[in-house]
Amino acid sequence: MLTRATVGDVSGINGVEWDAVELPSQFMENWCYDKPTVYGFAKHYQTGEPLPEEMFEKLKEQKTFGAGMMACRQLLFGMMDMELHSNFDPNGEETIFDLQRRMAEIYTPYALPVEEDRFLCGFSHIFAGGYAAGYYSYKWAEVMSADAFGAFEEVGLDNEEGVKEVGKKFRETVLALGGGVAPMDVFKSFRGREPSPEALLRHNGLV
Repeated sequence: MLTRATVGDVSGINGVEWDAVELPSQFMENWCYDKPTVYGFAKHYQTGEPLPEEMFEKLKEQKTFGAGMMACRQLLFGMMDMELHSNFDPNGEETIFDLQRRMAEIYTPYALPVEEDRFLCGFSHIFAGGYAAGYYSYKWAEVMSADAFGAFEEVGLDNEEGVKEVGKKFRETVLALGGGVAPMDVFKSFRGREPSPEALLRHNGLV
C-alpha cells in the first residue's frame, strides 16, 4: 500500500528476499508491548473497559519467558536446515538423524533428541514449505525488526515528534522501496548501518 515501486513484481513484499520479507510484519509486533499503543485499542467492545493492568504485565512477561531456549531452538532449525542442504551427503555414512543429533549437541545440548526421534520427517518448512536452506531467515528477520524498532526506542517512544520523524523514514525506506532494492541497502538507508543483534537480545531479556 505504501510502496513507491512502479513495477508490480517488486512492489510491497514482492521480490523481497527471504532475509527480509518478514521484517515489516515482525516489526509491527513490537508495538504490542508498548503500553500507550496497546491501551489505545485494548478495550472491551461493549463497556469500553480497558485491558486489566495485570494482563498487560503478563503479556510483557511471556515475551521473555524461555526466550533463550526459543532462540537456541530457532538457531538449531536454521543451521540444521543449512547443513542438510549444503553439506549432507545422502550416500555417506551419516544419516539425517545423526546430523540432527550432531547439530543439537551444538545448539540445544540440554534437549538432545532421543533415539526414536523423527522430527525431520515432519519438518515440512524445509522439505515442503518453501523454506529449504532458508529457515534462518526467521531469526534474521527478528534481528532486523528488533533493530528497526530500536530506532524508535532511541528517540523515545513517548516522543511523538521523534517517533513521527523516524516513522516517516521507515515508511520511505523499508515500506516504500520493495524488492527493487537489496534488503541490506534498504536497511542501511533506514538505520545508517548494518543490522545489530543487540536490540533483539535486549528485547528478549538476554542482556
